[in-house]
Amino acid sequence: MAYRLFTANRNYSSWSLRPWIAMKAAGIAFEEIVIPLYLPGSAEAIQKYSPAGKVPILIDGDDTIWESLAILEHLAERFPDAKLWPADRRARSYARAAATEMHGGFQPLRQHCTMNLWLPVKARPQPPEVLANVRRIETLWADCRARFGKNAERAGPFLFGAFGAADAMYAPVVARLHTYGLPVGPDTRAYMDAVMALPAWREWYDAAMKETWVMQHNEPDWPLVRGI
Repeated sequence: MAYRLFTANRNYSSWSLRPWIAMKAAGIAFEEIVIPLYLPGSAEAIQKYSPAGKVPILIDGDDTIWESLAILEHLAERFPDAKLWPADRRARSYARAAATEMHGGFQPLRQHCTMNLWLPVKARPQPPEVLANVRRIETLWADCRARFGKNAERAGPFLFGAFGAADAMYAPVVARLHTYGLPVGPDTRAYMDAVMALPAWREWYDAAMKETWVMQHNEPDWPLVRGI
């Protein structure tokens, strides 16, 4: 059965990146349908598919799933072999807690460092509350990797060994820390580099660099379908 994932601009849509990169990294086939934001008719186009009027949206047969974390949970159930969550019970609970903290937290970072891949990478001064968010993220990532990543069934450089749902939830944070030149330690930087080295990350980034939707208003009717 074909899965359809509705996303928005690659440059801006942090929430779209989360399920997209998880599906790509896990090898889950899907059709991507892009509904650009910030153009006339964007909201109406999204509302045709999402009861919340937001992206991302996953269509799985007769099921419509919105919200990034809910989509990841749905995919984990549908594709258990992809192991989006760790196999170990304790690690899995910890991964879900970390993902949920991202889903509902770090508001100062989101407010002051919006995802914008077009920005030149350079250090930008930030208020104390943003730096406090960065410190919490660094502590959390270090704890995940020390407690579970190095000893995971599928050991690797990611939070719980292999790239999974928790990493997908924090992928836009990697973009923010990198773009805004936020101060991080070498272990955090190594994790960021591992995420940005993924082929899926490069594919998303390269597509973002080619977007022109916010610069012109004569696009054809939506949705715009990109073959996967």
